[in-house]
Amino acid sequence: MWNLRRPGRLATAGALTALLIATGVAGASMGGDAQRLTFRAAQKGEPLVIAHRGASGYRPEHTLAAYELGARMGADYVEPDLVSTKDGVLVARHENEISGTTDVASQPEFASRKTTKVIDGASVTGWFTEDFTLAELRKLRAKERIPMIRQRNTIYDGRYPIPTLTQVIALTRRLSRELGREIGIYPETKHPTYFRSIGLPLERPLVRILRGHDLDDRRDKVFVQSFETKNLRALDRRIETKLIQLLGSKTSRPYDFVPAGDTRTYAALATPTGLREIAGYADGVGPSKDYIVPRDSAGTSLAPTSFVDDAHRAGLLVHPYTFRNENTFLPLELRLGADPAAYGRAFGEYEQFFGLRVDGLFSDNPDTAAEARSAR
Repeated sequence: MWNLRRPGRLATAGALTALLIATGVAGASMGGDAQRLTFRAAQKGEPLVIAHRGASGYRPEHTLAAYELGARMGADYVEPDLVSTKDGVLVARHENEISGTTDVASQPEFASRKTTKVIDGASVTGWFTEDFTLAELRKLRAKERIPMIRQRNTIYDGRYPIPTLTQVIALTRRLSRELGREIGIYPETKHPTYFRSIGLPLERPLVRILRGHDLDDRRDKVFVQSFETKNLRALDRRIETKLIQLLGSKTSRPYDFVPAGDTRTYAALATPTGLREIAGYADGVGPSKDYIVPRDSAGTSLAPTSFVDDAHRAGLLVHPYTFRNENTFLPLELRLGADPAAYGRAFGEYEQFFGLRVDGLFSDNPDTAAEARSAR
């Protein structure tokens, strides 16, 4: 396929349909009271709302229920993290180790599957998707990953199976027809170097599925993201889909840098020079929020950096992560009370980042993000 992006991949966040739609949402964020809210797609020049692992503030993450609720709450995209099964099927899980997000530990037939592996240089003990066929994974049910913070989500434990990428695409197409606005997908390839090392590369089935659903053109409402760089460069040569380079903690490195002997950190990639390099193979960057608004040791926000302007000058979109309503995730000045699970003044954080001209953001609470965007 011809690559039409050279010399660099420039994109805008505004090529979205501006349609008004009204949907009834039984608001999990409103204490269970049913409210009728009006949501619309991002209009030209407005930031995107990306449902982080679905509406994971209200349903166990990476379930069809979480993705559907995220879309109904106003998200423009839903984000499935992708890992592989033993038989090479892409499924949506935050990690390939699934004891924290499924009921696998309580299933006697899979007790012998518990093992210890080295994933991206770290020793991890548990149950891993690559040791299960899709048929076996279908026997499991999702559960809330952080129950101490999201106790209400635990009432949904055991209700939802693990979805495949194909099921997520089918869901977004059904919702697009129903809601009258296109719902995009924003998949992340998890641990691509590791999966390639065990003979289960993520890129091959991902490209096949995107092409099979006619979603491999840059005009399609799809972004593919990764914390590694090598697989994004490979995807850049194979498909026209928009690509996003994720930026992890400033002192860590993309794992594909380790075997290559590249000592640069994510902080080095976030410099103007590093961002210009990223622009040669990707359309945007997904930084953690502290690249844009750092915090001091007490958790109080410091002055914003030049990151957004630097990225825009390099021709890159900026989609920071992760926005959440709970105190434990907010800067100190926006917290309300001492309960880490209580909601703080989340709108204040959205307003600041929208004011800094981010092109979109990942939110566990898409209704809050959509409301903050509408209020602009």
